[in-house]
Amino acid sequence: MMAKAKSGEAAAGSAEEKSSKSLSTEERNDGVKPKQKRQKRMHNVALGARGEEAAARFLERRGYSILERNWKCFAGEADIIAQDEDAIHFIEVKTRMGEGKGFPAEAVTAKKRQRYEAMAELFLETYDGCDTGITFDIISINVLGNDRAIMRLYRNVLSCDCR
Repeated sequence: MMAKAKSGEAAAGSAEEKSSKSLSTEERNDGVKPKQKRQKRMHNVALGARGEEAAARFLERRGYSILERNWKCFAGEADIIAQDEDAIHFIEVKTRMGEGKGFPAEAVTAKKRQRYEAMAELFLETYDGCDTGITFDIISINVLGNDRAIMRLYRNVLSCDCR
């Protein structure tokens, strides 16, 4: 009988362990199921792609030539590399739905700016142009819904004169 009671206690203990493990998994997932996380991630990727497309059109209408989109190197990925008559622009595009997580431009950190400097250096190693300035810009897009958004260009957020 005692053995049964002990195994029953062990079974209860392992059930508690299992429930605490599943709780900690839910806590790590912020209570969101993996399928919901995938759907949210896919939504964010699609939102970002739409934002980058809108940003490229915005720049072209203002006379910029788009040199590269989603240019990748070991330092990271530049959303847009564009050129106007004055400089080559390395542009980070940030798109948000509403203001719940802050304004899009606030998401660009000092670390991201350092990565953009490294990307610019690598890009310029293969670039044929000469005597050009470089700027690091941000395009902030706040989607209001129904194909409406507020777009803002922050120019020369981190300057570098490479003439």
